[in-house]
Amino acid sequence: MRPPILFPLFAETRSLPGVGPRLAQLIAKVAGGRIVDLLFHLPAGLIDRSWRPMLIEADEGRIGTFTLNVLDHIARRDPRQPFRVRCSDETAAVELVFFHARLEYLSRLLPLGTKRIVSGRVERFGGRLQMVHPDYIVAPEEADQLPAHEPIYPLTEDLSGKALAKAIQGALATLPVLPEWQDRAFLAARGWPPFGDAIRAAHAPTGDSDLDPSAAPRARLAFDELLANQLALALIRRRLRRRKGRALAGDGRLVARARAVLPFVLTAAQEQAMAEIKADMAAPLRMLRLLQGDVGAGKTIVAMLAMLNAVEAGAQAALMAPTELLARQHLGALAPLAGAAGVRLDILTGRERGAPREQILTRLAAGEIDILVGTHALFSENVGFRDLGLAVVDEQHRFGVHQRLQLQGKADSPADVLVMTATPIPRTLALTAYGDMDVSRLAGLPPGRQPVDTRLVSTDRLEEVITRLQQAIRRGERAFWVCPLVEESEKLDLAAAEERAAALAQCLGDKVGLVHGRLKPQERDAAMARFRAGETQVLVATTVIEVGVDVPEATIMVIEHAERFGLAQLHQLRGRVGRGAGRAICLLLYQPPLGETAKARLTTLRDTNDGFVIAEEDLRLRGAGELLGTRQSGMPAFRLADLAAHGELLAAARDDARLIVTRDPELESPRGQALRVLLYLFERDEAVRYLRAG
Repeated sequence: MRPPILFPLFAETRSLPGVGPRLAQLIAKVAGGRIVDLLFHLPAGLIDRSWRPMLIEADEGRIGTFTLNVLDHIARRDPRQPFRVRCSDETAAVELVFFHARLEYLSRLLPLGTKRIVSGRVERFGGRLQMVHPDYIVAPEEADQLPAHEPIYPLTEDLSGKALAKAIQGALATLPVLPEWQDRAFLAARGWPPFGDAIRAAHAPTGDSDLDPSAAPRARLAFDELLANQLALALIRRRLRRRKGRALAGDGRLVARARAVLPFVLTAAQEQAMAEIKADMAAPLRMLRLLQGDVGAGKTIVAMLAMLNAVEAGAQAALMAPTELLARQHLGALAPLAGAAGVRLDILTGRERGAPREQILTRLAAGEIDILVGTHALFSENVGFRDLGLAVVDEQHRFGVHQRLQLQGKADSPADVLVMTATPIPRTLALTAYGDMDVSRLAGLPPGRQPVDTRLVSTDRLEEVITRLQQAIRRGERAFWVCPLVEESEKLDLAAAEERAAALAQCLGDKVGLVHGRLKPQERDAAMARFRAGETQVLVATTVIEVGVDVPEATIMVIEHAERFGLAQLHQLRGRVGRGAGRAICLLLYQPPLGETAKARLTTLRDTNDGFVIAEEDLRLRGAGELLGTRQSGMPAFRLADLAAHGELLAAARDDARLIVTRDPELESPRGQALRVLLYLFERDEAVRYLRAG
């Protein structure tokens, strides 16, 4: 149950004075539908109205606030012309200009012969000073209604800054005095204000320095959010660790058979990861481990050997992938190893229906399937294992912590969990999303893998690229050509995959294949099979090929409109080539002129093949929100913390969370009770439920 002290903050914005249904709807679009969402919707900029010069001193283009005498209303000769109101101070005159205004309205707003305080941007037109649609016009006795410093908030269409600011002031008025959940000595050392003061100060900046992430109020709020995240993960980890696991210690016979048919020797990093995984599985506590590795670092082999270890110990294993394409590719890659080891391998996706599906489920429940590969279909309630010992989750950034827990629930006794990702994750993001897990990292590439030669090519040279591609096809090479869209869109001027495939087919004939997300699974599989077999040599595709597609013969990757992709995604796509022994090339086709951020992104990709370096740069350029696919990703969304700016605070929050859980694991002390309020405020309710469940 949410503490009563927080009830006012979780009321709908419609409960605020002056917020009707339409305004509430607009606010919900940009911030959210509750009062707490307004509190966490911080200013992105600032208008300084504190400059109060005489008119003769006014700088053109600068916002100023002036005390003026209203001289006269200038009549319009043409209805299409604007209304003008001439005003002055002791030094000069200025015309206030109004489009689409009515004379009666202006007469009430600016009565002749009165003084008014006017704020807005001064311009010069035809040699005269003017101000078009002043931002504020108030009588001298109402001067307190004119803010000296006005925060600028992110807006949406039809939502005015004044309406949003008024709603936020209403939200601030509802803020109760909350118990202090931070260590007081820590706050004093940092010079940070209490939570309520910090929120109010963050919404009342008086200079650009107040908008900086390191400003005391903003840093305090960011730390609160990061501590809520880290404390929730620490409590979840403690609870999962307390639920006793089981020791899964294999005898090595199946692993040895699989290793014997591998055409290569495992790298030192793979051996290290295997040792860590085996030690975790053999311990009586449940394994919760993240296997991080760059594109092509060999995570799937490590996962397969771990699953064989579980089967040796008499249990079953499951491997879950985010897409059917990737699940079926895993099946193809694991089948030879399963065959050599003599274990029963099968697949379950949305495609398996009716009698075949029932047959798989029956065999699974009877223990006649040792390793099951699948997609989200593994979450279905009617999927039951006889004895699930190890769950492997691939491309973890596409699944959230809830799905991680859901898969573990398939086991009678808690299953060991190994999650793996080919998207290198910056250290700060790894802490926020995987703070409940141990981490193994596969650095470097397997022996024989060559770094991919990456080049930036303007779309002006498209014909030259196609000519070079024709020459490569004649030599028997294979290429991917990635387009961002499936069909022509007027809104985004991007080359569509279907159109590009048709254009390339005019030059290359039947050597061109096409894969995109709207194809039926059977059609997609058939197109991939033709490309693998060499029947087609160019595969035009959308980003459906981003993860896991493995065609060692492919040596060329063309990414059209590369400036539209994120760095991590570009790195994933580039990883589809260079998987064999041959030299590979990646051409980043961009539409000039490039913006600064896009240029930095593409230059980084050109200059390094190290996915971990790329991930850190992507975080710096784009921020955490966009980095891994935003909403679909398992990453937590932060509203007050900026991981690129607050990395040092994240480490402090992690250390504080660990200390709290060690000293007060049930959050029963006075600070512990306040920390419960913090968890509810930032909607980490799940962690509190774990406390109650023991």
